[in-house]
Amino acid sequence: MTAPDEPLRSVHTTSLPVVLDQLRLSLLVSTYQAGKLILVRSEGGVANTHFRNFQVPMGLALDRGRLAVGTRSAVWEYRDQPAAAARLEPTGRHDACFLPREAHFTGHIAIHEVAFGSGGELWAVNTRFSCLCTFDREHSFVPRWRPPFVSALTPEDRCHLNGLALVDGKPRFVTALGVTDTPGGWRADKARGGVLMEVLSGRVVASGLSMPHSPRWYDGRLWFLESGAGTLSTCDPATGWTEVVAHVPGFTRGLDFAGPLAFIGLSQVRETAVFSGIPITERLPVEERVCGMWVVDTRTGQTVAFLRFESGVQEVFAVLALPGMRFPELLNEEQDETVSNSFVLPDEALADVPR
Repeated sequence: MTAPDEPLRSVHTTSLPVVLDQLRLSLLVSTYQAGKLILVRSEGGVANTHFRNFQVPMGLALDRGRLAVGTRSAVWEYRDQPAAAARLEPTGRHDACFLPREAHFTGHIAIHEVAFGSGGELWAVNTRFSCLCTFDREHSFVPRWRPPFVSALTPEDRCHLNGLALVDGKPRFVTALGVTDTPGGWRADKARGGVLMEVLSGRVVASGLSMPHSPRWYDGRLWFLESGAGTLSTCDPATGWTEVVAHVPGFTRGLDFAGPLAFIGLSQVRETAVFSGIPITERLPVEERVCGMWVVDTRTGQTVAFLRFESGVQEVFAVLALPGMRFPELLNEEQDETVSNSFVLPDEALADVPR
């Protein structure tokens, strides 16, 4: 974790705020290592980075103003409240404000990605129990699917299931770091044991991958990050053929899209047991590996903008585009005056509230 007094510094290309302005969006980045959510917003020709504290923030999901944040032992849900945004100082600056609405306590399931499916149902990658799950009011989690090679529901991280792609509101593809059925078994072949799988059939679509993450179905194609190689790639689910679209200078993890652009999270991997022997450590010396958020044109594979963390942040997990929200706020501290004095009531109750 980041030391309390370590400064959080970043630099960015002049093109980044231009991209955000042109697409009329902002970005939300999670870093479990630093315990932060980072709002990346355009302001006066520069990229404004705004930090909020969370305990091990991981997966992020957005559905029409409803935001889910997976953390160490809970999933937090926020709602955009435009009326609260209008009250923030300075007046007229913010166009969205996420306020906390509820939390579901999961226990330590090593939650990774989360995604809203059909009917607003929230799906999560439960890495510790090697399954996909949903949530209800009675249980820590409800197991819904696990890889066919995982023989038991146990908190042993048998294959390091980590990524989830929905198609038409239903889980369709996942990534895992190994086809293994023993506690932490994926670690033995992390450099080339990763797989991309189809959920419905349990079929391995592509194998021999280096620590794959962040599968996404976008614009009629299946995309994923081969994190250990530092790449953005596509895959043909019918044949398993994969093609590298772009190389970037970091461990790729966290992916979203807007128009032809991909927003990719990068982590600055070090020579540790988890990351040793993977292709990116051989391709780039440690001083050339960076942490940040890269913007890649998917048509050319070229980098068009980036945000690089200079200190305080070494690992990124999720990147989420917030379309139509150019300068949002997220308030998660109970003592915050806006949180404690903002009330959302049913429409019928508003008739009794004086103007």
